[in-house]
This record gives sequence, C-alpha cells and structure tokens, in this order.
Amino acid sequence: MPRRAFRIAYDGTDYHGFQRQPQPDVPTVEDAIFDALRDLSVLEPDADKPAGYAAAGRTDAGVSALAQTIALEAPDWLAPRALNGRLPADVRAWAVADAPPDFHATHHATRREYTYHLYAPLTETDGAPAVDDDRFRAACEVLSGTHDVYNLTPDDHNTERSLSLAAERDGDYLVLTVAAGGFSRELVRRLVSLARAVGTGDAPREKIDRVLEPEPLPGHEGIAPASPEPLVLTDVRYPDLEFEIDDEAAQSARSVFDRRRIDRRTGARVAGQLTDGMR
Repeated sequence: MPRRAFRIAYDGTDYHGFQRQPQPDVPTVEDAIFDALRDLSVLEPDADKPAGYAAAGRTDAGVSALAQTIALEAPDWLAPRALNGRLPADVRAWAVADAPPDFHATHHATRREYTYHLYAPLTETDGAPAVDDDRFRAACEVLSGTHDVYNLTPDDHNTERSLSLAAERDGDYLVLTVAAGGFSRELVRRLVSLARAVGTGDAPREKIDRVLEPEPLPGHEGIAPASPEPLVLTDVRYPDLEFEIDDEAAQSARSVFDRRRIDRRTGARVAGQLTDGMR
C-alpha cells in the first residue's frame, strides 16, 4: 500500500500524552488513533502498529496539537474524514499528503514549532505577578540560538538544540512561539518557566547564563516545567510533502473545537462569579 501522511489536531486535556504508555488503562492520543485504524481494518487486531508507522513527535500529558503528523502504509480510501468517523471527537484528522515509500514522520521533519499561551498580566492580578514584556523578550533573545539545554530537560544525552523564541503580547497573555529542528523532553515548558521568572523579576537575566552552562544545576536551582495545558504543537515542516486539506474533516474539527471554546468560556464565567461573590 502507498505511504500517506496525516495532519492530526487534538485537545490533549484528557490524554496522558500522545505516545502509547505501557499501562493499558492510560488513555493516549496514539491509542485512540490505533483503535480507529483497527475499527477500519487498516490495522490488524493483533498488530502492534501499522506498517511504516511513525509520528512527528511526542507531546506530554495535557499538551494539545494542531499539526501532529503521522505516516503509515494506508489504502487510498483512508481520507481524513474516514479516520474521523472512528476517532473520538477531541482527536481530528484534517489533511493528508502522499509520501515516498521511505518517508519517516519523525526523522524527515526539518522544523517543529510550539506555541505557549502564558497568562502574563502587565500588573499584578489576583496573586499573579506582573510580567515585564521587555525583560521577557530579552530572555527569549538570550535563549535563542544554539545551546546545550542539559539543565532544561530530563534527557541526559543529545541535548544540543538550535532554538528560536519570539513573544507577542495579546491582552493579558504573552504568546510565545518556540521553533527548532527537534525538542528534548519538557524543553519548551522549562523555557517558559525560565523566561517568565526573568520577566517577573524573580530571577535576574544572568540566571539564563548559569542555566546554559554545561555544569548541572543543583536541585534547589532547577527549572520546573510550566503547566502543559497552554502548550500547542502548531507546525511540523516537511519540505517534500504537500498536504491537502480535507474540507469536510476540517469543518468537523472546527465545529468540535469551537464548541469546546464556548464551553470553556462559559466555565470561566461561572468560576468568575464564584470568585467575585466571595469578595
């Protein structure tokens, strides 16, 4: 069968990450995809994974994606809309590309991009410290470039990365975009924590110099990862692939995530009333 690549969007809130876990009762996005492929008889019931299968990368528990990419040997009729018919509502395929027989979704990706929606008010709000945009952007500038990020990941090898960080103000939020050829585990979320600490004044800019030194940080100086829920895998680049949007599948995805946006806005209003009612 031909090899095909699919763009997958998902809300990671209810999943323990993208990649399958050893525990069978831990829900992951990959499990949901494999279950759908079994229902469609693309994956045999006793097969571990589809032929030629690979994914662009792992995302941690709670992290969402717009452009997670999987590739596998698949029949021509397996359009994104067909896959969506067996996927849960919070996991949606929305585009597809024909791929060469040797295509590998992990190894052939040339660039990955994440977006983090950091709550960063300009003035202290309900216990959230103010974040200075200039200090935050200065931290991003220092963190951009080629560095050994050993102190910003639990990984203990292959930790040199060429990073690009940029931040834009959007109301009470700083939207941080981080791009690289590849990412170590928890790297983006620890970058967010470090830049935020500099932006709030909790850490001096020189803290970044110490973090980027090759010597390990002592435990009490370590950088904890920021919360996973504001993080989205927004792009994965493959120069030789041309993805075609499946209009029906994309509309299905927009409807699902639009509904979730409304539900969460409503939830925020309810939480706000409870908070304000006790002042």
